[in-house]
Amino acid sequence: MAEGLHILLCCDLDRTLLPNGTQPESPLARPLLRRIAQCSNVTLVYVSGRHKALQQDAIQAYQIPVPDYVIGDVGTTLYSISNNEWQLSETWQQEIAPDWRGKTQAELVALFEGLPELSLQEPEKQNLFKLSYYTPMDIDQQRLLETMQTRLRVQDVNASLIWSIDEAKHCGLLDVLPKDATKSHAIYFLMKQLGMTETNTIFAGDSGNDLTALTSGLKAILVRNATDAVRAEAQQRVVEAGYPDRLYQAKGNFMGMNGNYAAGVLEGLVHFFPETAAWFEDNPLNPHAGYDLNN
Repeated sequence: MAEGLHILLCCDLDRTLLPNGTQPESPLARPLLRRIAQCSNVTLVYVSGRHKALQQDAIQAYQIPVPDYVIGDVGTTLYSISNNEWQLSETWQQEIAPDWRGKTQAELVALFEGLPELSLQEPEKQNLFKLSYYTPMDIDQQRLLETMQTRLRVQDVNASLIWSIDEAKHCGLLDVLPKDATKSHAIYFLMKQLGMTETNTIFAGDSGNDLTALTSGLKAILVRNATDAVRAEAQQRVVEAGYPDRLYQAKGNFMGMNGNYAAGVLEGLVHFFPETAAWFEDNPLNPHAGYDLNN
């Protein structure tokens, strides 16, 4: 292990760590991830749109490591985990609450009545600070979001509208969140709580609702199975912001893996922290002893 190195590794779940997209997974990827997560040098954080029960289902079903922290519900919840006990952060709830201006969930739903493109998601996918809808994939996205933002501004509600695509269900997903309840803000909040900095924090994602974190200025990994549209948008944003070197797009061929899902996360980890290559070279799961990990 690299002495003095400590990494805050923040990862989206669906189609980032979880191989639940259409592209193939490298069989070595998740076993290697489990080994790396055991390193005392790594604090592992899952950053996902999933609520708590679905996060727990994913950990069990896909045999991914139990993390140290979970940012869930698209950034509206933050849990610390110790001995499999999940503790909700009330401090984070207090951080994002002012944006809602005291509005209840029912009052927010009423704001969007009469918009035929919107269909409420299931109750378990909602919470005090997250209002989630399904939409058709072929909507006029810009017009819908502008209409919703106008209604929110009239009520002085400070909200973000996050639209992404569920490829498996062939539909759009639209989350109405407090403006401050982004994945990136939650990561920075946690960084401050833990005394971590941009130097040793990294985020990995794949989809539209990861773009804010992918282009926030953190070291960021876009796994190879991300769509071309997300790749283009992420690249454009970091170039315009002046830090294109902070976004790494996984290419594959790291330890013979294809760069999809967890393989892309591990590839990006070594790109940003070359000293971690030794963690793989010394790993008994590594079938490529002596393989040049920098190629």
